[in-house]
Amino acid sequence: MPEVDIEVRVNGTRRRARVEPRLTLADYLRDVCHLTGTHLGCEHGVCGACTVLLDGAAVRSCLVFAVQAEGAEVTTIEGMGSAEELSPVQEAFRDHHGLQCGFCTPGFVVSVTALLRDNPNPTDDEIRAGLSGNLCRCTGYQGILAAVRAAAGRS
Repeated sequence: MPEVDIEVRVNGTRRRARVEPRLTLADYLRDVCHLTGTHLGCEHGVCGACTVLLDGAAVRSCLVFAVQAEGAEVTTIEGMGSAEELSPVQEAFRDHHGLQCGFCTPGFVVSVTALLRDNPNPTDDEIRAGLSGNLCRCTGYQGILAAVRAAAGRS
């Protein structure tokens, strides 16, 4: 299968690569860009662990081909904050115990960031609906809900 040249802005940095058309965006981010914060869980778009922002929309990167991101802006968990300066959503997850093992956390943080950008003051039902595509096997979700409320300024 012939490879394709792509150019994608990832966390504000322009990246060029030659990739196979079947390479997923998740694999491109992890294997080509070496950004391993985007986690692969189910690889069927069900768990949400691989959620990234693609031109501002929260998408499952395991369901998008890297060639589909040609010319787009991709924001991964690495683009949300840093160890020195966490994003408000990351701080809220830390402060309200919205994580345990951490595997699902990058997908949740990206999804919550998009949710709060589009709906800065969601109700609990809107939070649950907005995060229904992200699965966590550890927390019981109460810490996650508290973190979203805190990030929305409703703690």
